[in-house]
Amino acid sequence: MSERERPDPASQLLPPGDAALQAALRAWSDGLARERRMAPNTVEAYARDLRQFLLHLEGRRGAARIPDLVALKPRDVRAFMAARRAEGIGGRSLMRALAGVRSFARYLEREGHGTVAALGAVRSPKVERRLPRPLGVAAARAMTRTDLRAGEAREPWILARDAAVLALLYGAGLRISEALGIARKDAPLPGIDAVTVTGKGGKDRMVPVLPVVAEAVAAYLAACPYPLDADDPLFVGARGGPLSPRVIQYAVAAMRGALGLPDTATPHALRHSFATHLLARQGELRAIQELLGHASLSTTQLYTKLDAARLMSAFDAAHPRAAQRP
Repeated sequence: MSERERPDPASQLLPPGDAALQAALRAWSDGLARERRMAPNTVEAYARDLRQFLLHLEGRRGAARIPDLVALKPRDVRAFMAARRAEGIGGRSLMRALAGVRSFARYLEREGHGTVAALGAVRSPKVERRLPRPLGVAAARAMTRTDLRAGEAREPWILARDAAVLALLYGAGLRISEALGIARKDAPLPGIDAVTVTGKGGKDRMVPVLPVVAEAVAAYLAACPYPLDADDPLFVGARGGPLSPRVIQYAVAAMRGALGLPDTATPHALRHSFATHLLARQGELRAIQELLGHASLSTTQLYTKLDAARLMSAFDAAHPRAAQRP
């Protein structure tokens, strides 16, 4: 499979509508990517959810215009939610859909079109926060080495590149967008103790770099056939352009089969593994929060629940009286 740059994440997701609505949709999606610096996957998801909402309105009352959106009633929003529920959409996906629609509504308000009051009158669905699903230590380590994929028909430098990216996810707890956002001049190489990455909301943070991670990055750069300028992306695709997250996702999917792992073993699971394994070794929760770049400690605290769940699982499996029931 060839590696290509991704297209504009929302360009093919806009529904039919009049010129004013189309212009607003394009300006909104462009603002998410450029001004708010949202990840391409997030922009694409927001655009898709908004498209579904507008298509739903079109089926009920014809193609929507901006004044029609401003004049929406709460029952219109609830009808959309009910329709999506009937299609089997869960609470988490529905909550994200409303987030996308509300984001566009805020844009319309900032541009002086008026307030979509109906969205404020409808509560978001309650969603139980799922526990992270980390990998075991052995599986996480295996994914950061090249020997697991030695039989693949891939050039050695590509295998070294993928291993370096995954080493940053597991060894430094980075999001994939953060790893792929590192510039060549900021490459974490041997002798460099930390790397500065840009996280959600455009916030920078400094993350320590383990020697084994720096060595993986150095091995990739030594093998990379493309000359990289200081401001170029550190990680490049097969043709020398910016590396798409999809490529790393495909690489991990191929490794799942070799390791016998479930579909939950994704690149992001390596970030979960970083936090979980630190916590298991008595890592301090506040420090882990800073390393992960979580805005709220409550997000990091999910890993303590995971640790407690594992303890109870081990107790149930090992304690001689655990299987007894009153």
